[in-house]
Amino acid sequence: MAGVSEGCAITYFQSLSAAGFAATAISYGPGRMGFGLFVPEISATFSMSSTMVGLVSSLGFLGFFIALMIAQALLSRQGPGVPVLSGLGAATAGMGIVALAPNVPVLAVGVFLAASSAGFAWTPFNDAVHRKIRDVDRPAAFSEISTGTSVGIALAGLSALVVALTGLSWRWCWAFFSLAAAAAFVANRMSLRSVEKASDAVPEVRWRDLFQGAAAPLFAIGFVYGATSAIYISFAANHIRESGGVPGVSAAATPALVFICFGLFGLVGLLTGRLKGRFGLAWLVRLVMLSGAGSVILVAALPDSWAGLIGSAGLQGMHVMVTSAILAFWSERLFPHLPALSFTAALLASAAGSVLGPAAAGAAIDAFGAQAMFFGAAVLPVALLIVLRDRHVRDAPVPMGAAGSF
Repeated sequence: MAGVSEGCAITYFQSLSAAGFAATAISYGPGRMGFGLFVPEISATFSMSSTMVGLVSSLGFLGFFIALMIAQALLSRQGPGVPVLSGLGAATAGMGIVALAPNVPVLAVGVFLAASSAGFAWTPFNDAVHRKIRDVDRPAAFSEISTGTSVGIALAGLSALVVALTGLSWRWCWAFFSLAAAAAFVANRMSLRSVEKASDAVPEVRWRDLFQGAAAPLFAIGFVYGATSAIYISFAANHIRESGGVPGVSAAATPALVFICFGLFGLVGLLTGRLKGRFGLAWLVRLVMLSGAGSVILVAALPDSWAGLIGSAGLQGMHVMVTSAILAFWSERLFPHLPALSFTAALLASAAGSVLGPAAAGAAIDAFGAQAMFFGAAVLPVALLIVLRDRHVRDAPVPMGAAGSF
């Protein structure tokens, strides 16, 4: 990378990877997943139906959707530091509101703010990594940043396990999450001070520059990934608990075990770059879609067994973490001149699936039951798996103004 020494590049790799890891651990861990983790306790506290749970969950993902667009505007004007810190500030406030919520409307506001942190706090790192880290190191940096989610989810699951085993209120966990978000805010403020905004000399770009035929599979995969993962996050743990849990463990502890397994297996995301090199991008995409489908099928078919819990949570963790890393480096490869905007677009497709998925799934549970809903949720990744062809998965830059818009 021009103008940056080898030693400086290594420093940026370490500092940006660590800052991004912390931001995603908070925002994509308890920020995005926390409501689903505590659905049994929260729904009991506020007497919420499955439809209401789905609506509150979808509202949280709507916060994620809106924050993505605001983050892009802030990034263009202020650089990556402002949107990242805005996200971690929203996480701190939102988690504190959830901890103190007296009713469902206030709870929904807290969930909205907490989940919006994920929209603010990740995409700016694509811009920072693109400008500060050498091309050869970028896939590793993207994988490390995205896999912060795994650690955040696993730690959130451990917190929930403590609650289940000690009888503490779920509100204490959310208070702890708020304090952790505040600590991540301080750490990121220190790390991002040296990352300036993009040069004013960069040509103006427009959203429609992304609407190329080569990018359609990227957005389709993002949408399916968003819908499938949001449905699992919102309802899987509660379904396993209501099915009686697994042998030898209190049913109240099973949601925590689901998210611990989710987070630990998600560490496979650190190997995304190597897996891409071994299997190729097209087959790696097929594998992550297969893991997403297998996850919801297992939670429907074997909710009261260890094989079902570990298998479904493990496959979902790998599905989420590897797909997240794929979206990051695939969007950057397709549009190297628009690294943050293209990743934002991919995540907007994911967020659209995340908003629609839980709302539809909650209504389906009330109408047809959880098992039927989960089997139905497997249709999306299976259908994409069937229609996907190698030629659809392009891993080469799209020229500015390229033909083939959709």
